[in-house]
Amino acid sequence: QVQLVESGGGLVQPGGSLRLSCAASGSIRSIYTMGWYRQGPGKQRDLVASITERGTTNYADSVKGRFTISRDNAKNTVYLQMNNLRPEDTAVYYCYASSSQYVYWGQGTQVTVSS
Repeated sequence: QVQLVESGGGLVQPGGSLRLSCAASGSIRSIYTMGWYRQGPGKQRDLVASITERGTTNYADSVKGRFTISRDNAKNTVYLQMNNLRPEDTAVYYCYASSSQYVYWGQGTQVTVSS
């Protein structure tokens, strides 16, 4: 089992920045990819960004150039730096971690972009 604890969400004005963190504990040796999904009001849950244990990253087109995902393997933590936030970025952001057999999810953290 893997437990994921997220932090860093909140309310920010358009153009502002937030940094999300997700700390993993438990059977962390089995994890190879970590990342973030988001689910806006009335929308499906979509991938935002992911990063492998070797540091290979992948981003949704809508966040390229604005969001940066990073990973500290020593701390078993993944980060999502979000810059130039837009109202359409408003969503619940979910951290995930995947092994060869399972996908684990965090509880979600709300990000609201509004003036």
